[in-house]
Amino acid sequence: MSLSPNSPGSPNRRNLLRGAIGGAVAFAVGGAAAGRATAATGPSATQISTTVLDSTALYFVSYNGLVNNNAFQNGLVTTGGYQYAVWYAADRNATVARRALGGTTWSKVTVGHTLSTDDSHNVISAGISPSDGRLHLVMDSHSSGYFYVKSVAGLVSNPASHSWTAAQFGSVQTSLDGVALTSTFTYPQFIVSPAGRLQLSYRTGVSGNGQAALAEYDGSSWANLGNWTSATGTYTDTHGSSAARNLYLHGLDYGSDGTLHIFGTWRENAGAVMCNSGGLTNHDTVYVHSTDYGRTWKNSAGTSVGTTGSTLVSVTSTGLVVDSLNPDHALMNQESQAVDSGNLPHALISYVPGRFTQCVTDYVAGRTAYARPFHVWKDSAGTWHKTEVPVAMNSSQRSQLVLDAYDNAYVVMPYGRIVAASASSSWTDWTVLYDGTSTLNAFGEVVVDHSRVSIDGVLSFMYQETSSGTTTPSPLHVIDFQLPV
Repeated sequence: MSLSPNSPGSPNRRNLLRGAIGGAVAFAVGGAAAGRATAATGPSATQISTTVLDSTALYFVSYNGLVNNNAFQNGLVTTGGYQYAVWYAADRNATVARRALGGTTWSKVTVGHTLSTDDSHNVISAGISPSDGRLHLVMDSHSSGYFYVKSVAGLVSNPASHSWTAAQFGSVQTSLDGVALTSTFTYPQFIVSPAGRLQLSYRTGVSGNGQAALAEYDGSSWANLGNWTSATGTYTDTHGSSAARNLYLHGLDYGSDGTLHIFGTWRENAGAVMCNSGGLTNHDTVYVHSTDYGRTWKNSAGTSVGTTGSTLVSVTSTGLVVDSLNPDHALMNQESQAVDSGNLPHALISYVPGRFTQCVTDYVAGRTAYARPFHVWKDSAGTWHKTEVPVAMNSSQRSQLVLDAYDNAYVVMPYGRIVAASASSSWTDWTVLYDGTSTLNAFGEVVVDHSRVSIDGVLSFMYQETSSGTTTPSPLHVIDFQLPV
């Protein structure tokens, strides 16, 4: 279902009708535990601390981003009373650190791999397998082979009994314990299924001609579940056609009912679909969900649209698009998403609205000058809504979406800005809670620890300072804010 009230040429500033979101209000009330503030509790963000991970972290600008600060990577994760961070040091060594929650001192080790090339895609992502308490790292890949390291069992489930040394990590591998996956690997993202299995999402292939895929670790071995999206099919718009593409994911999130939710945007292979070659071929916001841990897929209406490893989700699959947008508006890929306490999906997307132009000719300059974030969400009746977050991106990069214990929404924008809206307003009363633009000196997009918010209500994000030179190492920080609990 497309969101016609917010087509590219519309101002996108209208408030949603309160009556349309009765289910949203109901689940916010139901989610409040005894002794907490009521569900009418609005958003707030109180700064707790700022810590230095590395005073001289690796720095280079590639694809308008930094290798240590891509919003789509799992760069900060929390479990068992500790928070873990991953990055590349100035000597290019892959580094992992931990601290006790509430602490300000990080202990760090290197894991035996050095970054192979100056490409900001080649991030480190960290995942945790609850069944055996291991920390897993996948890193340094862009449509190429990847590198994998895992810790000893129990390192994160019983941290007090393990010293924090390089000896706790195994050798660097170019497979997942012998499971090869693909030679064209990009975008590792970890998530734990309700069955307690660690899942790894990745893309096989290349930009504009690739497939989303899943692998799974059961506590003893890895298995490749296979591709679940297709690169084939024909997409046609007013400019031309394209016969190949890939689906970029805005994330992967399980609801408390065990449903896996995924938003994404298609990137076409053929530039013929654009009004100008300086734009992006990204188009449409699509949505699928799975009730069997990523084995089969359904659209928003519940219609089956794919089976992992066989019948693949494609650009021609029925009912995928929840917000229609052509490729002329510099729609960003891999932005953000979340699931609220009522198991309803939310996405954050950004693009250049049609009131500024109907043809972006330079996506970096156009997004920096005109892009706006938009909050997309589904109500309990199955209707999709979209509201503009009325704060300019001032960047070509990505923002992140976080929901607190009361389903208030927080958008963590480039340069360390936090903008929030209350669930009680149906996410329409957006206001700036924190603006680190002039104080943090952050390069751009940041890495959010989505896992920690649900543990202790703390919003942590990692940011790297803009360097004094093109490749001069710069400080890498983690900043913490207390949200309502």
